[in-house]
Amino acid sequence: QALRERGCRSEEQFREVLREIEAEVQRRKQLVHQSVERRAIISKCYKPKHPEVYTLQDSFLAPEFLEIVRFCTSPGADLQGLLCYLESFSDKKIYRLPVFTEEFCQVFVDELENFEQSDMPKGRPNTMNNYGVLLNELGMDEPFLTPLRERFLRPITALLYPELGGACLDSHKAFVVKYSLHEDLDLSSHYDNAEVTLNVSLGKEFTEGNLYFGDFNQDPTPVPQYIEVEHVGARGLLHRGGQIHGALPIASGERWNLIVWMRSSAIRNQLCPMCNRKPELVEAEGFGDGFTEAPGEEVAQTVNLCAL
Repeated sequence: QALRERGCRSEEQFREVLREIEAEVQRRKQLVHQSVERRAIISKCYKPKHPEVYTLQDSFLAPEFLEIVRFCTSPGADLQGLLCYLESFSDKKIYRLPVFTEEFCQVFVDELENFEQSDMPKGRPNTMNNYGVLLNELGMDEPFLTPLRERFLRPITALLYPELGGACLDSHKAFVVKYSLHEDLDLSSHYDNAEVTLNVSLGKEFTEGNLYFGDFNQDPTPVPQYIEVEHVGARGLLHRGGQIHGALPIASGERWNLIVWMRSSAIRNQLCPMCNRKPELVEAEGFGDGFTEAPGEEVAQTVNLCAL
């Protein structure tokens, strides 16, 4: 029925679509193995230009961000108190806050450009972003991204998104995307495979390219109301992963963004956020897509895709 609604009529059309779907399923099954192979090569052969950026340090973080975290971990911290530190946009639970120092952003982008110019194998973030870096392949998960999520972001998301498992975000997928005039200009409307997303503008110099946000994917309206939010250097936007959003075209320059998809297995084990069904799981290495098997079952601790 879904295919008929999208223009499929003949048996040959149905067969062609099914061939494309099967090819995509097989491609996705290979992604984890290919990523492991790339990471091994990068770990052995790549020489970082700025090795210090691979391990999170408090000095990388904006003083205002550290103050927000201190508030969130203090006795009696509540949502209303936290909102005094943040910029809020409409009623869509979208918030802007300082995250990194500008100095760190400059050095980090310089490191990313050095990697891009190397002859190392490169996996791209997803089918919508053709330029960018998967940070787990650079070995940044354990020394940088896990402590960022656990020590600094989770106290904030616990107050902002309790209904999405904000207090128990236990895995992530992190990557950097790049927009420039001769590469990716924009990003079409979509929602993320995440409970909560952090999007930080790292630089460089650019004009236009605002983000736009529509409905929450599980609560659409007949006539969606969209809002635009401007990128501000070294500041991040926190939003629900299911919030439909996109990026308008940049008009000049080049922009790098750090994206962290944060997942709560307690939430997504009940319902896959991509297909809205009980997930059927397969084994995977690393965080997979943030699903886990029920405690006590003799299987891998983290697993990958729902069956669809």
